[in-house]
Order: sequence, then C-alpha cells, then structure tokens
Amino acid sequence: METVLIVEDEEKLASLLRDYLQQANYATHWISQGDEAESWVKENKPDAILLDLMLPGKDGVSICKGIRSFSNVPILMVTAKVEEIDRLIGLELGADDYICKPASPREVVARVKTVLRRVNPPELEQAGIKIDERKMEASFQDKHFDLTAVEFQLLTKMVKEPGRIFSRAQLMDAIYNDNRIVSDRTIDSHVKKLRKKIHGEFAEIEFIHSVYGVGYKYEISHNS
Repeated sequence: METVLIVEDEEKLASLLRDYLQQANYATHWISQGDEAESWVKENKPDAILLDLMLPGKDGVSICKGIRSFSNVPILMVTAKVEEIDRLIGLELGADDYICKPASPREVVARVKTVLRRVNPPELEQAGIKIDERKMEASFQDKHFDLTAVEFQLLTKMVKEPGRIFSRAQLMDAIYNDNRIVSDRTIDSHVKKLRKKIHGEFAEIEFIHSVYGVGYKYEISHNS
C-alpha cells in the first residue's frame, strides 16, 4: 500500500484529507509541524507528500528544498493563495504539482493518483522512450529517432524525470553549458522540431507536452 505524508497544520483539513486518501486505499501519516517533516521522510520514505506552504516551525518552500537534496519523492505543494503558485513555479523547487486551497478532497486524491502514476506508470508506459547516452540514441517500441545532438540532450533531460515541468531556462542550462545567451524562441524551436520527429512516428501518442507560460514536460498520453 502506498503511503501519503500530509504536512498540514490545520487539523480538520488534515483529518479530512486523511479520510479520503484512506478510502482510496492509501496509507497516511500526518505531521503538523514543519520542522519534523524532513527527518520523517528520511526515516520512512513515503510514496508522495502533500506539503502546505505556511507551516509552524519551517515553511513549505524550505522543506521542499531540503527534501529535494536527498529524495525524488513526489511533492504536491499546497497554498491558500493562487498567486503563490506562479511564485513557487518560478522558484523551480522541484515540486511535482501545485494545489490551491480550498480544493475538494476528491480533487486532491485525484491529483495524488495522477502524480503517482507518473512515477509508477503502467507496464506499457514504463518502457517509455529508451535513451542510450553512450550511443546518443533514442527509441520507442524499437523505432529509432533521427535526432540532432541538441534534440537528444533536450529529450534526455525530460525523459529522466517523467511528468516534471521544466522551465525554458532549465532546458537551456541542460543543452548549453557555456553560458551563451539563448532566447526562449530558440528552445521553443528545438522542442518543436523534436516533437515533430517523435510524434510523427506515433500519431496516437503524445510524448512532450507544452505547459502554458512555464515550459515543457515529458509524459506519455494517448490521444482520443
């Protein structure tokens, strides 16, 4: 059974989330003090974390940064201010999702399920795009893609962390390590060509998704 850690100082909300998650067959653990979260994660290794932004003891931003220094556990940041979500994404914390209060418990459970499917995908998706960094080759279902060096680097960066949203700046850093100045349009152009090459071979599957105003992510989905 997968375990969801709830880091939330509002007892009623935490209790409600715990009930709904348990009904969805997740084990749960609740922590109300921010300064207790990181040590518990190290010792118990939960499968996902619901992390409130404003907490006594230590705030959610600091906790997220601390956890990311030793774990890739999925983190869903929770905030009461919708405008905070833009700021959190701008900080590039490495969170896997952002939820704005008040969110229905059903929505929260659905978001947890979605994030966990990304890191534990069904067998068909788990294979995903295969990357051979030694040969600089990428393939899917035995079909090899003819990629440039830049396209291969972009794809490799995203494939290594399925579902994670990468900003254009992060993708620039991945492919240009000589501090050259590159515009967002250059990244968009490379991604457009990359998508055309891999999506063109598998019209029924989407691999690379645009996240409006933020950047891109690699996630397998099937077109209806």
